[in-house]
Amino acid sequence: MKQSFLLIFTALLMASCSKVLEEKPKSIAAELFYNTPTEVEAGLNAIYTPVRGSGTMGALYQCQQEIYGDYLIGRGSHAPLNDYNGLDNTNITRVGDMWSAFYQGIRNANIVIQKAPAGKELTPAQLQRYLGEARYMRALYYFFLVRNWAGVPLRTETNMDTINLRRSTQEEVYSYILADLEYAEQNLGDAPRLIGTPSKWSVKAVLTDVYMNLLQYGKARDKALEVIQSGKFSLVNVTVAADFDKLFGPDIATSTEEIFYIKYARTPSGQGFAYPQYCHYPNSGYYPPGGFYTFYSDSQQNSFIKNWDKNDLRYSFNWYSQTFGLGPATILNKKFSDKGAVTAGGNDYPMYRYADILLFYAEAVAQADGAPSADAMEKLNMVHRRAYGKNPTAADATVDFKLADYAAKQPFINLVVKERGYENCAEAKRWLDLKRLGIAQQTILAVKGKTMTQRHLLWPIPTIEYNYNTAIDPVKDQNPGY
Repeated sequence: MKQSFLLIFTALLMASCSKVLEEKPKSIAAELFYNTPTEVEAGLNAIYTPVRGSGTMGALYQCQQEIYGDYLIGRGSHAPLNDYNGLDNTNITRVGDMWSAFYQGIRNANIVIQKAPAGKELTPAQLQRYLGEARYMRALYYFFLVRNWAGVPLRTETNMDTINLRRSTQEEVYSYILADLEYAEQNLGDAPRLIGTPSKWSVKAVLTDVYMNLLQYGKARDKALEVIQSGKFSLVNVTVAADFDKLFGPDIATSTEEIFYIKYARTPSGQGFAYPQYCHYPNSGYYPPGGFYTFYSDSQQNSFIKNWDKNDLRYSFNWYSQTFGLGPATILNKKFSDKGAVTAGGNDYPMYRYADILLFYAEAVAQADGAPSADAMEKLNMVHRRAYGKNPTAADATVDFKLADYAAKQPFINLVVKERGYENCAEAKRWLDLKRLGIAQQTILAVKGKTMTQRHLLWPIPTIEYNYNTAIDPVKDQNPGY
């Protein structure tokens, strides 16, 4: 069932806490709480909670990243993001809340990493897997922090109660991320503990992404190939646009493409995905509880949208026309829709899926080897075929790109980046790609006609950090322009 992970999470947490609360109603002793598998798993589940809310991965993180990209325009309080001049007071507060959520998740991971080794009823194999999961999640949160803020304080299981911590360098943060992921890769199994928790293949997916961001393309290529050659994953077949709901729909528990998703469900209360509410127009039918239509695009003025082949099924799956005073070419994104929602959406957030790995691999081959290979082109074509309703694994001359037409490195990379933009539309991945490739400023100028300032490329270290952490100077240690 779609709700399985969330129901088990709630049950484990309530069962574990109620036992301790009955014995010691005024306090929970951490050293007593991490003795049994049930108790440790409740602690693991708590690592996911802080970032699942609407203030971070549940909605606002995606809104922020998507408006930064080249195909959407923000409305209302998100409109200042369109200026590409950093953040105003409202949006600074929002990203400050995201900082806090990531660090709360890191703290919850640190507690498990610190306390679980003393558990009296855990087998060595259980302990290794639990620590692998905790270190994976800690690395993942630091990966989000370092890409959006650059260097950040490294809070670990040994210093998590120390307030005053210097801002580590970007290189130090990435080294820490790699150490955690390498441990997790060795200690997590083929299958996740629960749907929505990581397997070793989830680790390899994140390692691929980390290596891409470090421009270590040979390592990224090899790690992506491990996932591909595992045979564990495949692209979901589609024949009509609506079939993409087999990937993104609210009633899908999992699929052959899922590598690591943040899981949501309409029930129990408080477990829904809020992002659809930010995407849709009220009474559009795509999200019955209503909608904020926080962002929109223009099918005639935006070149990314205008140049998107309308025979590509992803186009009709992603967009619908909706006029609200901004002209007849106004369109809204409908990738994440839940027509059966009553109070909350049931869609999951696809952080890493098989299509990501295929496209990472294709780009990494060209980046590392100086030119694309036939295999790199095949992996790109697999994603492209599926977009046109074709069998991903069967060559099709009607839609396949030809290697001879993209034999040089840069034309092929440009093609992959364009394909990834179409494939990952609305998934909060485009902006990070543009930054990683060093083409954010030129892309925004070309597509939106906006000149981006340097300060827009990073979020500021929030006041909630340097007001209490005296090891960070609010001027000298701040990101440029803030």
